[in-house]
Amino acid sequence: QVQVVESGGGLVQPGGSLRLSCAASASLRSINAMGWYRQAPGKQRELVARITTDGRINYGDSVKDRFTISRDNAKNTVYLQMNSLKAEDTAVYYCCADVPGRRYWGQGTQVSVSS
Repeated sequence: QVQVVESGGGLVQPGGSLRLSCAASASLRSINAMGWYRQAPGKQRELVARITTDGRINYGDSVKDRFTISRDNAKNTVYLQMNSLKAEDTAVYYCCADVPGRRYWGQGTQVSVSS
């Protein structure tokens, strides 16, 4: 079993930046992939960014060129740097860890973009 805990959400003005962190209870080398998803009220959960053990990265179309996913294997932590934030980025952001046959989700962290 893998536990993931998100942190770093909050309220930011349009055009601002935030960095989210996701700490895993297991070595990232034992996890196939770590990902960030988000869910806005009334909408389906969508992919934000995902990074695999061998470093492959993919982003959701709406965040390309604005968000960056990275990882620190020594800290078992994955980060999501979010720049040029827009009102439509407002959502609960969830971290997940993929291991063979199972996906573990965190509790989520709220990101609100508003003036």
